Amino acid sequence: MKTISVLGSTGSIGVQTLDVARKQGFKISALAAGGRNLKLLEKQAREFSPKTVAVFDDEAAKNLKIALADTNIKVVGGKEAVIAAAESNCDIVLNAIVGIAGLAPTMAAINAKRDIALANKETLVTGGHLVMAAANEKGVKIFPVDSEHSAIFQSLQGNPNSNKYKIILTASGGPFFGKTRNELEKITPADALKHPNWDMGQKITIDSATLMNKGLEVIEAVHLFGVSPEKIEVVVHRQSILHSAVEFEDGAVVGQLGTPDMAIPIQYALTYPNRYDSPAGKLSLTDIGTLTFEKPDTQTFKCLPTCINAIKKGGLCPAVANGANEKAVELFLKGKISFLQIGDLVEEVTNNFKNLENYSLEDVFSADKYAREEVLRLI
Repeated sequence: MKTISVLGSTGSIGVQTLDVARKQGFKISALAAGGRNLKLLEKQAREFSPKTVAVFDDEAAKNLKIALADTNIKVVGGKEAVIAAAESNCDIVLNAIVGIAGLAPTMAAINAKRDIALANKETLVTGGHLVMAAANEKGVKIFPVDSEHSAIFQSLQGNPNSNKYKIILTASGGPFFGKTRNELEKITPADALKHPNWDMGQKITIDSATLMNKGLEVIEAVHLFGVSPEKIEVVVHRQSILHSAVEFEDGAVVGQLGTPDMAIPIQYALTYPNRYDSPAGKLSLTDIGTLTFEKPDTQTFKCLPTCINAIKKGGLCPAVANGANEKAVELFLKGKISFLQIGDLVEEVTNNFKNLENYSLEDVFSADKYAREEVLRLI
C-alpha cells in the first residue's frame, strides 16, 4: 500500500488521482489546493483523512480549519504550507498544481527525497535543468503523468540500451484544428473551452486550443527523456487514441494506445512497474474504426513553434514563453485580449528576451515576472 501526497487535489488531475487512490486503497498523507473549491477539499479531507491539508489562500485555510474542527486533520495555509505538503512523509508526491506555482513544491519534494508523479509540466518547462540535476543528485524518480509522456515512458520499457530514437508526440489539435487565423478572430473563451476529447481545467484547455500545451510538452520531453528538440515530431491525431510513440533506430515504432482517460497514466505513475485494473474504460479499436495523423499548422498556431524555438535556445527562454502564456491566457479568460493575441504575445515576448543560459531558481522566477510584465506592457 502506497502513501501519496496530492498537490492540486481539487483540480481535474487531483480528483482523478483520488479516484485511483480510492480504487487501489492507497493512503493519502497530505492534500494541497489553492482554496477556490473548499467544499470539495473538505469532502476529500473527510474521506481520505490525511494528516495535513494545505491551502494556498490563507483566508480559505482559516475557513477550512473551522469546517474540519471536528476532525484530527491539521489545516495550514500559505505557500509554505503547500511546500510542507510536498515534503510530507509519503512514498510519492503527485504534483498536479497548475502553472509555475508547481516548481517550488517539486524542488521541495526532490530535496526531501520523495519520488514524484509529475502532472505539472511547467516544473520542467521553466526549471528543467535544475529539476533533473537535483533529482539525479538525490536519487529521486520522476514518473510522467501527462498522457503523452506516460505513453513515451511506457513505449521505452524493454529497451533500456537504446539511445537512438525519435519521439512521436501526438496532439488532438484542440477545438480549432483546420481553422484559419481569419476564422479565429472572434473566438470567445467559451468556444476555446470546448475540447473535443479531454476533460481538463480551464488553463490547460486553452493551452490545447492554442497548441501551447504541445509546445510545453516538447520542452518537457527534452528534459524527461534526454533527447534534442530535433528528435521530437509533433503529429496531430484527432482521435486521441495513440497517446504518443517512439521510433527506434531499426525503424520499429512502439506506441501506447488507450481511451482518452487520465486514470491510466495517473495510475501507472503511482503503481509502476505494476499494472492493475483501473477506473478507465477499455479500448475497442473496432468501435474507433479509423486513426488519422496530420501535420500541425504552425503558421496559425504560433505557440508551438515559439516553444520549440525556445527550447532550442535553452536557458531561460522556455520559462519566459511559459510566463508570457500564463499571463496571456489569464487575460483572454477575462476578455481582455483576443484568442489570437495569446500566440502573438508569447512569440513577441519570447523573441525579445535577452537569454541567460546558466540560471538559478531565483533567475527562473525573475524571468517569469519579466514575461508577465512584458505581456501587460504590450497589450
